[in-house]
Amino acid sequence: MRRRARPLPLAIVLLFVCPFVAHAELKLPPGFTAQVYVSGQGFEAGSSGEGRGIPSTSTLAFDRNGTLYLARTGRRYVSGGEVEDLWPLYRIPLGGARLTPATEKRYLLGPPLPNPVVAGIRGGRELFVTTYDRDRKVGVLYRLVDGGVEMFSGGTPPRGTPPSLMQPEGAAVDGDGNIYVADRAHGAIVKLDPAGRIVDPKWLAVARPRVLAMDEHGYLWVGSDGPADAPWQRGPGEIWRVSPQRETRVLVQGPIAAGISLGPGGHLFVADRQAAKVFSVSPDGVTLEFATFSDGDAPRSLVFAPVSDETRGAGIAGDLFVVAIRRGGWPINEVLRISGPFGELAGKGAGR
Repeated sequence: MRRRARPLPLAIVLLFVCPFVAHAELKLPPGFTAQVYVSGQGFEAGSSGEGRGIPSTSTLAFDRNGTLYLARTGRRYVSGGEVEDLWPLYRIPLGGARLTPATEKRYLLGPPLPNPVVAGIRGGRELFVTTYDRDRKVGVLYRLVDGGVEMFSGGTPPRGTPPSLMQPEGAAVDGDGNIYVADRAHGAIVKLDPAGRIVDPKWLAVARPRVLAMDEHGYLWVGSDGPADAPWQRGPGEIWRVSPQRETRVLVQGPIAAGISLGPGGHLFVADRQAAKVFSVSPDGVTLEFATFSDGDAPRSLVFAPVSDETRGAGIAGDLFVVAIRRGGWPINEVLRISGPFGELAGKGAGR
């Protein structure tokens, strides 16, 4: 079904895989299109069942087969925010899905975890998830493979010893399999070896780090919230790029990165929830606005689909997937798929 947004510069037509009517407009560059990839019905509390979307989710990741993993948001920040609860992950097959309370169970993965965050993927197969016990101030990094779950790092420390992970958020993996974890409470990036042992508890000191991405050259990109107590509050935040030798450079100051993902040409794509837009950042710090939301919609997180035989066959290889808040209502979200000439866009950004 097609519905054309009101005429605006760079306005596009939103294509929906589910029989829903678009709530708002999304502006993209020429040649790009968007469609709803994951949605649902009947999850909005106290509604008549007409609310469109799945329960609140703020992190996502793809494995190499094109399976999409989502984590329901928990109470990680201020007590007046989202509630703390135990929930499994969502596992969405190739082609997307429309969930209802009656069909939700078929998409659930793993045991219920406290305030889970989909942190990252290693080798296109190993899914890493962080959890946070707000009352005990103890965090855990879990590893999920083929549906099995194991505690990989962190957890309750020996009596009298501080926890090695307090509030772990995002994670990234280097070419040797080492894992870097953003620990918000510690104010640091923690480095783990491939087996999950702590190599350096303060590999890099960063104020409230939250999202991480590792590029093909071994540079770690870090999104931090700065003085903001929660990601929906104003910062200002910072986006760092750190060399393998730990030489740091702050590329962007101001926006708080609700989510980051590396795209073509080594450009970082950033979900800016406060400004209701997605923009890219080149390795030399040049920013380029990519998408803008309106009518209360906003991006919450994003990820590029991997390029593999499976994703090519499904037609999603290299596409950008964005968790979107609809009409300012955080309790239910949708996942949008954005397709288009991302390689050409990276070339234009590099030339600015």
